[in-house]
Amino acid sequence: MDIMTLIGLLCGIAVITVIMLLGGSMEMFWSEHAVIIIFGGSIAATMIRFPLSAIMHGLPLGAKFAFTMSRLSARDLVDELARIAEIARKQGPVGLEKVETDEPFLAKGIRYVADGYDLEFIRDNLERDRDNFLMHLDEGGKIYRAIGDCAPAFGMVGTLIGMVQMFANMTDPSKLGPFMATALLATLYGALVSNLFCLPLADKLHVKLLDEETNRTLIIDGILMIRDSKSPTLVREMLLAYLPEKHRHEESEPVPA
Repeated sequence: MDIMTLIGLLCGIAVITVIMLLGGSMEMFWSEHAVIIIFGGSIAATMIRFPLSAIMHGLPLGAKFAFTMSRLSARDLVDELARIAEIARKQGPVGLEKVETDEPFLAKGIRYVADGYDLEFIRDNLERDRDNFLMHLDEGGKIYRAIGDCAPAFGMVGTLIGMVQMFANMTDPSKLGPFMATALLATLYGALVSNLFCLPLADKLHVKLLDEETNRTLIIDGILMIRDSKSPTLVREMLLAYLPEKHRHEESEPVPA
């Protein structure tokens, strides 16, 4: 679980809720018309922007990765690949059949090496898998950003509709309050959906995409070196280049050369 995403959302909701309660009842901040214009309009505009397949893949994948962390960090992957390289050096590819890991993408690469596939096959399949995954994750970020861009605009549309209805009923004072509330609440809902949910999630997904790209490229290079029977020390030294300078010299379990 990416605890920071959850904490941020809960803190934001708590702040808004407290401010609303300090000003009176929560009921005054509810408007069916504002909900329809914000969510209905944003969803409709997003459906126009993206094909159905992108929405079906991107939305759930984006929601999943916004609230989860990678099972292994880049530093952990370097140590794990060095350990696997040592097993492969001592026992050969057959010894990798019993290796277990929490990272599915790494497990797939280990299986390819254990099954004796050639270098080009392993590279092509892992790179294709990585690129497809990153494409879907990027789609998720773009979809959330699109909703975040649409919501304030439809909030303004809702405000304009409410203002038109209000001015059209100036002769009936009893209708002025509800129409004005609808107008203002549409703007409020649009701002909240955009700035508290969708745009922050889109930015978080962009960060996760960069991390996943680094991790999966690191795994591919490590697996190819293991398939090429490189020494564990060389595997470690080559893969440390993926880490920031300050993390390259952290204490780790030594791997025999």
